[in-house]
Amino acid sequence: MASFSIENFGCRATEADAAAMRAALLKSGFALAAGHASADFVVLNSCTVTAAADSQTREAVRKIHAANPAARIVVTGCYAQRAPEEIAAIGGVAWVVGNSHQAEIPRVLQETMGAELFAGEANSRTPRDFVPLARLGGGGASLERGRAEILVGDIFAETAVPVAPAAPMAAGHTRPILKIQDGCNNRCSYCVIPFVRGRSRSLPPDAVIGEVRRLVAGGAKEIVLSGINLGSYGRDLAPRAALADVVRRILAETELEQLRFSSIEPQDITEDFAGLAAASGRIAPHFHVPLQSGSDSVLRAMHRWYRTGHYAERIALIRRLLPHAAIGADIVAGFPGETEADFEATLEFVARLPFTYLHVFSFSARPGTEGAKLGCAVPAAAIRERARTLRALGEQKSAGFRASQAGRTMRALTLSRGRSGWTEALTANYLKVRIAGRHPANEWREVRIAADAQAVSECASACRESA
Repeated sequence: MASFSIENFGCRATEADAAAMRAALLKSGFALAAGHASADFVVLNSCTVTAAADSQTREAVRKIHAANPAARIVVTGCYAQRAPEEIAAIGGVAWVVGNSHQAEIPRVLQETMGAELFAGEANSRTPRDFVPLARLGGGGASLERGRAEILVGDIFAETAVPVAPAAPMAAGHTRPILKIQDGCNNRCSYCVIPFVRGRSRSLPPDAVIGEVRRLVAGGAKEIVLSGINLGSYGRDLAPRAALADVVRRILAETELEQLRFSSIEPQDITEDFAGLAAASGRIAPHFHVPLQSGSDSVLRAMHRWYRTGHYAERIALIRRLLPHAAIGADIVAGFPGETEADFEATLEFVARLPFTYLHVFSFSARPGTEGAKLGCAVPAAAIRERARTLRALGEQKSAGFRASQAGRTMRALTLSRGRSGWTEALTANYLKVRIAGRHPANEWREVRIAADAQAVSECASACRESA
């Protein structure tokens, strides 16, 4: 029996894609290897949100190929969709499969195994029924680049959420991610993701309920709803739905104990949505609300749909209705044209809002985006320094939030991570805690948040590493 390993790079949505690929490969008769070094096939699910993300995938290919030269490496995901020829040129890559063809990966591997059984006639053939290559700028034909075959279709032709049913929980795993939306209709000037994910599209509500029920039956106590632009859920459906509508159905029609959301845009944090979260004891009080900049002029250049005043109102709404909620944000440091005054405005804005953690990204020009064509590039050294300053502020925010929770008793879900003397667990408001002793994963525990300064430091570090 052929074996495979899989590694994911990127966001919650790509984690869901990787889980679906893993389940589909197991269902197709492949065995999960202990690691890349012993696998016949290695699947890398790539990210392309920054140049650093691209580099991470390339480095992984080189290391895996050096350690296991016999493995056939399949690179899929957003980087594969954006720049297939670039990846195909890397030694060790056997297949480059775009987001458009992820569901076909089991057949790719099965065809590869079949080709080896019938050496000669089959080694150069293309698997059956594949859509021809369509680059971002237009159509094309299926291509070979050295030993790597490229299978990338037109992602904008996709009309459904292209994931297999949510993978059942594996032993020791907790908090499965259910992707209910894919693609994005926005065109933020720094972001390449709409070009590699396609138009916004949603999993029908009945299908969402079915997946939640199946995951709960498999043992899930918490599910994370995910999407590329989660707040746009249901706008493409007929009849039109809304994220709040499907959330109400999950609460009414399933026995899920806790629901958590991935990133939600500020314009989608309405009174109705925040009120729903506040009224239910089954929705985790945790909001990740992308900010990107605290300067209105930079937000305008980014083509963001809000300004700082609007954003601050939405954060105040969350804090008023859910005083102990975790509130996180993404911030881009060094967008072209960002002046020192713009950066200082961002620092001041972030400092006065009740954030509990930050995800900071150094600006990286992405091919095909408007941001890549802008002048007034910020020097690399200045970008690094601004990112460092923002991360330090984020650490202060995280430490301050944990200190504010000291002495509170709350429920936490045990995770699989830990050591001989402790087990890691996650509270509803996104605090990582360490419980004395070893406990099975996926169990609720009542915990009291310690006030010890060293414990605060250790938890803040753990949260950053696993965010």
